[in-house]
Parts: sequence; structure tokens; C-alpha cells
Amino acid sequence: MAVIAAIVFVTLYFVEAGYGMLFNQKWGVPIPNKIAWVCMEAPVFIVMLVLWAGSERQFETVPLLFFLFFELHYFQRAFIFPLLIKGKSKMPAGIMTMGIVFNLLNGYIQGMWIFYLSPENMYSIQWLTTPQFITGTILFFAGMWINWQSDYIVRHLRKPGDTNHYLPKGGMFNYVTSANYFGELVEWCGFAILTWSASGALFAWWTFANLVPRANTIWHKYKAMFGKEVGSRKRIIPFIY
Repeated sequence: MAVIAAIVFVTLYFVEAGYGMLFNQKWGVPIPNKIAWVCMEAPVFIVMLVLWAGSERQFETVPLLFFLFFELHYFQRAFIFPLLIKGKSKMPAGIMTMGIVFNLLNGYIQGMWIFYLSPENMYSIQWLTTPQFITGTILFFAGMWINWQSDYIVRHLRKPGDTNHYLPKGGMFNYVTSANYFGELVEWCGFAILTWSASGALFAWWTFANLVPRANTIWHKYKAMFGKEVGSRKRIIPFIY
């Protein structure tokens, strides 16, 4: 999975994943965005739920918190975010299918580590006072907030019926052109730290490999569309890239 992520990272600098503002029908039959997002994100929520339900560790404090953090993100992404989408935008079936496959694999990897493969004494109640858990939790919820706030800003760029593109402003968009991606990257880096696991690190690496090249493409699109208005904004990591 880590090697595949490296390949994806390089490939996405040369191939545009055709969804969102980069929509391209060559990636498959267009599916209404609301339906596509539910189909793509719900599987990981369900996989994690099933693995939690079948585990003897399901009510141990620390694994339960990991589970609740993870499921909070995906409940919002699978069942709330799609309802908030405005307009009639669509997602190619190919992109949706790739998202489903990744989410099934990732949910399995995260859940198996947390509930079945991690050493029994690793996530004791004392884990709550470790620097990893405290730092990671702060980053996780900070990233989640940035992601949600950025999505809110993007949703309100257009008035009903308007199909034009606008440069997002406010929040972390004052520093990067893909603030929502920055939030998600911070969030899953936080999860990797708070679980202090190879599985969490793998997810953070996949998030980086998928979103950083896409943020680069979006930055170039905005530069072509808005020119100097983009200013000193970076792509995804404030002041750095």
C-alpha cells in the first residue's frame, strides 16, 4: 500500500483526477455527486463498525476513542457532507470506484490494527496521558475543523444557479488555495500520531500522496484563472508548498 501510494503521488503530477473542478467524463459515467460521495465514503464507516462490533476490545477506553474519532469523520463525510452539496455537479464512476476500493482497504487496515493486531497492553488507559495521544488529538480535531470550515466557505462561493468559479477566501484559504485538503492532511497526521501506528502513518502518507499533487493542479488552475489575485498563497501547506 505504501509503494502504491508513492506511485500515485508521482502519477498525479502528470494525470488529473477528473472530479470536482477538474471533472472529466473520460474517468467514467457521471454519477450525481450526492450519491457518489455516499457510495464512496459509507463503506469505510461500515467496515470499521463491523470490525469494532466483532472485537473483544470494543469497550476498552482508548480503542473506543480511536473508533469514535474515526467514525465521526466518516459519518460527516458519508452522511452529512453529501446532503450539504449544492448544485448538480457529478463525479465519474471510475473515481467513485477507486475511492470505494481504497476506503474498504483502509478501513480494514485501521480497524484490524486497533482492535485485533495491536499489543493488548499498548493502548491501556495510560495512553491518554502520552504526548502522542495529546498532540495527535489536538491535531486531529484542528484538522477536522479546518476541513469543515473550508468546505463551508467553498459551498457558499456561488449563489443559486451560478456556475462560475471563484477564488475561495477566508480561513486557511488566506494562506493556501486548497485549505480543505490542508485540514484533511493535518487531521490524518494527527490520527497517525495519536494511534502511534504504522497503519495510521500509512493513511497519512496516502492522504499526502493523493492531495498534494491535486492541490498543485488546483493552484495552477487558479493562477491561470485569477492571476495576481492568488497572491502569495501556497498550494496546501502554509508558507511552505
